[in-house]
Amino acid sequence: MNQQQIALVKETWSTVAALDPLVVGDLFYNRLFTIIPEVRPMFRGDIPEQSKKLLHMLHYVIRKLDRLDDIMDEVRKLAQRHVGYGVQATHYHSVGSALLWTLEQGLGEAWTEEAQEAWIACYTLLAGAMIGASAYEVAAA
Repeated sequence: MNQQQIALVKETWSTVAALDPLVVGDLFYNRLFTIIPEVRPMFRGDIPEQSKKLLHMLHYVIRKLDRLDDIMDEVRKLAQRHVGYGVQATHYHSVGSALLWTLEQGLGEAWTEEAQEAWIACYTLLAGAMIGASAYEVAAA
């Protein structure tokens, strides 16, 4: 990611973060379960609570995008925990699709081609790190 993309992700995220986290989370999880319904049983807990956790984690990571080295260990540990929930590398594509769709819904006209490209770069970077860490965890198990 370049600095312009980081700035655009942060700027657009501030708009989404100002929305009701339960609404944003509901959009995301409904879309995710439509795309890959087989992951629904992985979410044993309360979806509204899961929505808050998701948005909190996204906010934390996005706030530190310009200091990725500070958070990559945490991103890898998160990925390793996800292995225990049954998350597979193939799920990351669907999660990315659901996230981009949710952002598009939340941003409306602010969802430009440039914003989409910045978010794709961001998600690709983070998902790549998580997939890499997941493969390491699976190999170590």
